[in-house]
Amino acid sequence: MVYFCARNEHEEMYTVRFKFEQKELEPITLRNVEPGQSLLEIALMNDIELHHNCGGVCACTTCHLYIEKGMEFIDELTDREEDFIDRAVNPRLNSRLGCQSLLLDGDGEIETILPDQTQFLGE
Repeated sequence: MVYFCARNEHEEMYTVRFKFEQKELEPITLRNVEPGQSLLEIALMNDIELHHNCGGVCACTTCHLYIEKGMEFIDELTDREEDFIDRAVNPRLNSRLGCQSLLLDGDGEIETILPDQTQFLGE
């Protein structure tokens, strides 16, 4: 599925692809995504389920995801975020928290994998 966001011809935009560990879910590609938003915000604005028990303030691990492509387009990992990622289910070298993955000014392609969201029992 491909979605298009509003676009100003002179602005730099991203393409963000969400893939899912849940086999029954098809990948979703979002085009013309503006910088300055977190991956959590982008997911929620496009009705993509990404849990966020703490409300997106880097106080839990439920918005944990994997960056497959485009890590260079996202804010650097902070010590605080790294501490929480260490507590996440199945952390990897490319793990990030969606609430802390802010798109930098610029444009490019970002690909993520969302862990199985059925492991979380509510917000």
